[in-house]
Amino acid sequence: MSTLSTDQLAQLEQQAIELPSWAFGNSGTRFKVFGTPGTPRDPFEKIADAAQVHKYTALAPTVALHIPWDKVDDYGVLRKHAEDLGVGLGTINSNTFQDDAYKFGALTHEDAGVRRKAIDHHLECIDIMHATGSRDLKIWLAEGSNYPGQADMRGRQDRLQESLQEIYARLGDEQRLVLEYKFFEPAFYHTDVPDWGTSYAQVAALGDKAKVCLDTGHHAPGTNIEFIVMQLLRLGKLGSFDFNSRFYADDDLIVGAADPFQLFRIIVEVVRGGGFNSPEVAFMLDQCHNIEDKIPGQIRSVLNVQEMTARALVLDHDALREAQLSGDVLAANAVFMDAFYTDVRPALAEWRESRGLPADPMAAYAASGYQQQIAADRVGGTQAGWGA
Repeated sequence: MSTLSTDQLAQLEQQAIELPSWAFGNSGTRFKVFGTPGTPRDPFEKIADAAQVHKYTALAPTVALHIPWDKVDDYGVLRKHAEDLGVGLGTINSNTFQDDAYKFGALTHEDAGVRRKAIDHHLECIDIMHATGSRDLKIWLAEGSNYPGQADMRGRQDRLQESLQEIYARLGDEQRLVLEYKFFEPAFYHTDVPDWGTSYAQVAALGDKAKVCLDTGHHAPGTNIEFIVMQLLRLGKLGSFDFNSRFYADDDLIVGAADPFQLFRIIVEVVRGGGFNSPEVAFMLDQCHNIEDKIPGQIRSVLNVQEMTARALVLDHDALREAQLSGDVLAANAVFMDAFYTDVRPALAEWRESRGLPADPMAAYAASGYQQQIAADRVGGTQAGWGA
């Protein structure tokens, strides 16, 4: 008998996980970026690779772009290219962390001219959103200071709000701004948006079209991320996830690799709070595949999210609530752990086959010959990578 009910499978069929274009380029640490045969040389090839993930999983219908890494002359042509391959263009990510002008800040900079440059970049991103049909503008700021006394922290918060207000005012009626946070790096003494509370305070002052983006790798060790998920859902301000995994800091490893139980706990709260398959909460990956092949790495990632979502859906909420109300600590924990230990993989494989998908997407992709084909075809030119 299947471990997944018809209703649970129907919920899983709606699941959508956005892929990051940059995950298909070369990436690495501060010390070395390893090139690989077949790496895309432009945004068109990145999208072609992303479409392979959706082809074998039916889980990844959109691809996020990063500007200026994914700049093209005609975004209408790029949009048509994606649609022809069976995917769409999703979140537009801004970049204010690779220009020398932003050494001491961008949207928070003391110099009005530097802030103007950073704001104008975001307004350009919104113009691109109109051309691509994208809903979300995602902002992550590598801004802060390294030493006590280096910066006026309060002044930077005021300038950030002023800058965000101008960007927010340019959004279309159906567009959103999602503000990401990260507790450290590359700023080490203070970061201007270090935690969910700061992000929440900034977006709450903007309006209903501004939300918080939660990157699962952007927290201090031991942080109860599922509590943050619960709170942001409760407040109506969780806009999107950047799923990845970390052992030490912002590792950007395959989601669920370090702590699959944490991923399960997070998704339990997403389901509990009404965030699963909600248009208000976008699931996205933000990962860098440093030593593994990119396309299989993304396939493995979306399957990990799907598997943990299926386990979260089989959680017996009635039994859990009964144990909670009776104060039976061990029974409540047992109900929770029973769901986590449920092996949903055979049921998911059977269900995929019933939908015309391969039971094992990883094996099907490996047998397709696509990896060998792009390695042979993509010779010459400059491979895309972190920062390009």
